[in-house]
Amino acid sequence: MEINTIIFDLGGVLIDWNPRYVYRTIFKTEEEIDWFFENVATHDWNENQDAGYPITKATEELAAKHPEWAKEIQAYYGRWTEMLGGPIHETVEIFRQLKKIPGVKTYALTNWSAETFHIALERYDFLHWFDGRVVSGEEKTRKPFHVFYQKLLDRYNVDPAKSLFIDDNLRNVKAAEELGIKGIHFHNPDQLKKELINHGIELEN
Repeated sequence: MEINTIIFDLGGVLIDWNPRYVYRTIFKTEEEIDWFFENVATHDWNENQDAGYPITKATEELAAKHPEWAKEIQAYYGRWTEMLGGPIHETVEIFRQLKKIPGVKTYALTNWSAETFHIALERYDFLHWFDGRVVSGEEKTRKPFHVFYQKLLDRYNVDPAKSLFIDDNLRNVKAAEELGIKGIHFHNPDQLKKELINHGIELEN
């Protein structure tokens, strides 16, 4: 069945976002950073803010739980803009080409705090190219929960069987596939381009 809808994740696909950019200036080794993310400022903790939990409250609560790491915890959102490494230009170029294909719609489905998303909107013009976007912090739910994907499908009248979802997190891709959406687990722009072509999407060489 012909694909008429492309759904993009943002961080790690179109935007280079990495908290290590900050924590490499705080800790001496990657192992120390790993420990901090595994035991203090965990992925689950960050995703809670992506789903709408207030950043200030989350930071205060985590610092109270780990007072010996209060300064490092405060750096997470206090220096959040330093985690933005800029656009992934090759993927943005693929997005630009997709926008030229007649009959193909593009949407963003992103886990992102509503309190910081406006910064990305101001920095990256291509975020305004989408035919629509669904942001977890605004919806108070997130990937990989099916209800979050369903919000996009319902809001923009998207047929899952004719749609393709791109995300750098395999967990999120699998959740989309459970709803009948075809998935691409993003590794790099060259791999993405090849997989889009394999799905019948015509792109420039």
